Amino acid sequence: MGNRGMEDLIPLVNRLQDAFSSIGQACNLDLPQIAVVGGQSAGKSSVLENFVGRDFLPRGSGIVTRRPLVLQLISATAEWAEFLHCKGKKFTDFDEVRQEIEGETDRVTGANKGISPVPINLRVYSPHVLNLTLIDLPGITKVPVGDQPADIEQQIRDMIMQFISRESCLILAVTPANTDLANSDALKLAKDVDPQGLRTIGVITKLDLMDEGTDARDVLENKLLPLRRGYIGVVNRSQKDIDGKKDIKAALEAERKFFLSHPSYRHIADKMGTPRLQQVLNQQLTNHIRDTLPAFRSKLQTQLLALDKEAEEYRGYRPDDPSRKTKQLLQMVQQFSVDFEKRIEGSGDQVDTVELSGGAKINRIFHERFPFELVKMECDEKEMRREISYAIKNIHGIRTGLFTPDMAFEAIVKKQIVKLKEPCIKCVDMVIQELINTVRQCSNKLECFPTLREETERIVTSHIRDRESRSKDQVLLLIDLQLSYINTNHEDFIGFASAQQRSSQTNKSQSSAGNQVIRKGWLTINNISIIKGGAKEYWFVLTAESLSWFKDDEEKEKKYMLPLDNLKVRDVEKSFMSSKHIFSIFNTESRNVYKDNRTLELACDSQDDVDSWKSSLLRAGVYPDKTTTVESETTTTTDNFSMDPQLERKVETIRNLVDSYMAIVSKCIRDLIPKTIMHLMINNVKDFINAELLACLYSAGDQNALMDESQEQAQRRDEVLRTHQALKEALAIIGDISTSTITTPMPPPVDNSWVGGSTGGRRSPPPSPTAPRRMSSGQRPAPRGAPLPPNRPGPLGPFNNSADSPQAPSRPNRAPPSIPSRRPPPSPTRQAPP
Repeated sequence: MGNRGMEDLIPLVNRLQDAFSSIGQACNLDLPQIAVVGGQSAGKSSVLENFVGRDFLPRGSGIVTRRPLVLQLISATAEWAEFLHCKGKKFTDFDEVRQEIEGETDRVTGANKGISPVPINLRVYSPHVLNLTLIDLPGITKVPVGDQPADIEQQIRDMIMQFISRESCLILAVTPANTDLANSDALKLAKDVDPQGLRTIGVITKLDLMDEGTDARDVLENKLLPLRRGYIGVVNRSQKDIDGKKDIKAALEAERKFFLSHPSYRHIADKMGTPRLQQVLNQQLTNHIRDTLPAFRSKLQTQLLALDKEAEEYRGYRPDDPSRKTKQLLQMVQQFSVDFEKRIEGSGDQVDTVELSGGAKINRIFHERFPFELVKMECDEKEMRREISYAIKNIHGIRTGLFTPDMAFEAIVKKQIVKLKEPCIKCVDMVIQELINTVRQCSNKLECFPTLREETERIVTSHIRDRESRSKDQVLLLIDLQLSYINTNHEDFIGFASAQQRSSQTNKSQSSAGNQVIRKGWLTINNISIIKGGAKEYWFVLTAESLSWFKDDEEKEKKYMLPLDNLKVRDVEKSFMSSKHIFSIFNTESRNVYKDNRTLELACDSQDDVDSWKSSLLRAGVYPDKTTTVESETTTTTDNFSMDPQLERKVETIRNLVDSYMAIVSKCIRDLIPKTIMHLMINNVKDFINAELLACLYSAGDQNALMDESQEQAQRRDEVLRTHQALKEALAIIGDISTSTITTPMPPPVDNSWVGGSTGGRRSPPPSPTAPRRMSSGQRPAPRGAPLPPNRPGPLGPFNNSADSPQAPSRPNRAPPSIPSRRPPPSPTRQAPP
């Protein structure tokens, strides 16, 4: 390899990669690409080869780059090359690599100077390279030759811009010394994508081919046509050297000798040549690595802090220590007890933001699900009146009664109270299921000890099941207590005298709450036809009298208002194509609910939302539909059933009395059932975990077996300790790299307004006082460093730094533009300006 700087960088990068590999992470340095831009035969390929230190690109008379060559350097233990279009084939002879590049170029572009934007991808694996991407781009040309298209210049420009527009691309703007630098296409393209000059380096080639007596000293000293990063002069191998197989090492020696022996360059010889270019590019790579170190260090420190506490616990860990097992068993049981109580009581550090759980879920069961289940058990009005009438007639028997019998009231009330058993038992079941779920969630912290976790879940769940039977017995006892004595002297009971006035009072109370908002939220109307837009989501507002929906939650554009009179709710079976849960609202008098729809299907994201909306509708007086399985003969009997006015008054009286008494019973049950479950179930389980769980675990078997850790936990402990140590070592390596490398500061900005814009035929601005021109034999250059006043004639004619300054006047017999010359004047006489 001829690039010593890259060889110095390799150990640095390898240390970083080793540091990250030790913790199982990738070291994403993302080193910048290096693209070489310039005109045809400017020496781009030679510059690229000199940086790599390998002679592998096609060279020879008339051979130019006609396809982009994307060269990926990959660090490896051996040296070989691979092409993307020849997968699996390894090239160990770089002469064959050169021949393959030529053959692949001709295959796509033809042998008659055609070009193609399709890149050739070449990977070079070597122990002497960094993971870099180098790009050899076609040279800029203006006149099409051979099979080249008429817009060859624009095509090449677009091709180059695809690569150099990336912020991670360093641009080597290559210009031969025997051309006009002010009109350099490479510099113009670089300025288009890098106006601040942060990633552009000027490279001057063919210094050894300049006319005798001329030089590029002022340009290389960055005094004429300055760039922020300046210029570096290089001397590449000539065609004769290439044909003679002159290797890169000998070429570098010849280049060094040229700069040391040339009178105009010997004082800056240490800043010129391919080694200097390699040094600048390598320093740029070092700067990039140093720039990425703070982010790497921050990332590693964050991971280290996250593992500090856990690693400290594991550091003195001895798996077979009996005292350690006993202590840890006590800690685990105590932690389990604390977590269970926090989940039930609602305090704690592990707050679930996804769904309700623990105490919050039980609270919802008590105050939403349970009341809703109670109301679902109520029968409809017609069935209730029929039962009352049958009870009155059966009590009177063959006689026609003159008074309303209280036995009918008691029979109907007891039948209604018995129906309360099912929702009460269901409430106990729902609470038990949530308690078991809470136990499983709390036992997740015991997963590192699978035997302990399994035994803990078994003991606590068994206790919950034991309390289940006692709780259900107590709940049924509460219902039996209500059945044992019908207290018609209760202070809230309306009595026979007030039974007739019950209906009017109810209507008044409902109308007084008409403006009360019960619930707001988003619902999807599911049964809108696809022709009318399909299912849509609206903002719903439920009051005591109506259900309204709006376009959005600002409630400005009301879509519809649905009165709640004669409405009921029923469940709708979930469609296999829909992820939403659906319920519907319908009119009991078979009227359309919404426009042409007999039902209004509303969809929610979860079943809990459906239950919550049903509970809210229940508060508004919209009851669930009771699906009855009445036989046809019963239906016929019901349809033909009729009452005389006297019986109807008795039925109305009993009906109002039943409503009044059942309201008292329901209020009592809603209050006592949650209290009973809380006392016999929830509080008892908490006390059991606090006081008896540890004793049950000790009596269950071998305590040492309980604390046998899982294989996953052992691996986790080893991984934490290893990762913690590796993170500390990686941080130390990064600290060493930060102190062992030096960042080269960015040069200050310069005035690069002399660089023209597009080369697409637009008139170029006039040269600035630093514009390169060949001077005639009678001219003398102005003293170095002494600027001329603006708009004053000088050796090169009038000039102005402004881009809008007038074009310099024409001069007779002016030589073609080139890099500025430094030929000594033949006489002291100064030629008058034109």
